[in-house]
Amino acid sequence: MTISPTVRGRVLARRLRELRADAGHTQSSAAEGLEWRQSKVSRIEARQQFVSVTDAHALSSLYGVAPGERDLLVQLAKDSKKRGWWQSYGDLIPEWFDTFVGMEAESNSVFTYESEFVPGLLQTEEYARATTRATVLDATKEDVERSVQLRMQRQVRLDDPNDLRLWAVMSEATMLRPVGGEDVLRDQLERLTAVLQRPNITVQVMPFQAGGHPAIGPFVQLNYPEEWHPSVIYLETQAGAQWVEEVQQVRKFGTVIEHLRAYALDPDDSETAIRKRINELDERTR
Repeated sequence: MTISPTVRGRVLARRLRELRADAGHTQSSAAEGLEWRQSKVSRIEARQQFVSVTDAHALSSLYGVAPGERDLLVQLAKDSKKRGWWQSYGDLIPEWFDTFVGMEAESNSVFTYESEFVPGLLQTEEYARATTRATVLDATKEDVERSVQLRMQRQVRLDDPNDLRLWAVMSEATMLRPVGGEDVLRDQLERLTAVLQRPNITVQVMPFQAGGHPAIGPFVQLNYPEEWHPSVIYLETQAGAQWVEEVQQVRKFGTVIEHLRAYALDPDDSETAIRKRINELDERTR
């Protein structure tokens, strides 16, 4: 599995904050105990500065961390400096999306709800190209092509059923919106019927007849195999991204996910609905 410096760095910073509080230290007293500037402790906890192995040892000693967890913190400090494959696209994508791709790369299962477009992890190249042109208004032709390449690279993990599990719920509107034209949409829907045969991919369609449901907009839940990294929620807008990490708030989204799965067509009926839409598009072109 790809090591994500984003994930490792976030986990390390959060755990160091927790350990400091558990040890009864303020940022000021921790800095004083290590003869550091307070700004260094602050920057480490805010993920604005890498944690060196020496720093990880020093903080573990000050906070009275048990040997097993100290070794984990040291390993996280080492791994947090490794570059991920997606960082070669750093000049193309904004920092908030770079963070998301890094977090996604480390996850072992993803739940996504989409109200407008087919989920990015399931898009064809032409559909991805059309969505990028439609949503990134100032993108150059080169930007669009590299964005498509990035999206295709993100999908590679789905080829291995033991690597990434994806569960997607998408609005019926995504099957009606002719992104890139009806031919592109048809090919995209055909792609969905193909990937539905994979054991690690589940797709459900949220029909209009379901009426209201608790999801007010698209979101992604990322889940991780390690118990030291809890699930997180990612919300994206044109203005940037929002992360939901507080345990109680993440649990609320878990309830939303349960409702979405219940409101949507089951996987078999969803496949039937997708094939019906393909047939409708075929009829229009005859």
